[in-house]
Amino acid sequence: MFLVDWFYGVLESLAWLWHKEAKILFLGLDNAGKTTLLHMLKDERLVQHAPTQHPTSSELRIGRIRFKAFDLGGHRMARRVWKDYYAKVDAVVYLVDAADGARFGESKTELDALLTDDALAGVPFLVLGNKIDVPHAAPERDLLYYLGLAGCTTGKGDVDLAGTGVRPLEIFMCSVVRKMGYGEGFRWMAQYIK
Repeated sequence: MFLVDWFYGVLESLAWLWHKEAKILFLGLDNAGKTTLLHMLKDERLVQHAPTQHPTSSELRIGRIRFKAFDLGGHRMARRVWKDYYAKVDAVVYLVDAADGARFGESKTELDALLTDDALAGVPFLVLGNKIDVPHAAPERDLLYYLGLAGCTTGKGDVDLAGTGVRPLEIFMCSVVRKMGYGEGFRWMAQYIK
């Protein structure tokens, strides 16, 4: 029953993408949960994955919703090719391991570089603070602080930013392995995909 409820929750969350096709980049440091999330969305299975060595893409279809997701890897060498995928991107999902405080500074540096890149100007950013199921994971307010996003997010509801010149940017805390939190993030992101 839990799996059925979860599936319908994800389906509802992604329903905003109905009849839309989108290119979404899954970015973040290595071990943040990008590949695990992508496979949860694709196969609805939790599987242990080896670190992503080469960029991969998957076309995801849930009901009549379709989007092309790119998992570009997060290790230092992989980050050098991220720029090659910026063209015609509709949204960025940036994952942060909320339980790995030692890497918050490195994650902030990469996120700052993405947010200031002209090629991504105006592109919606969904930041997912993953691994909240781990007891020492940072809460949302701390992650906002460490990533330099305090006071920079645009609101979790239906916020009309049309004509304001403000980039949609929001953080949602989640646990990919527990299948919670990221559905709300995708619902928020979908309202900004044209």
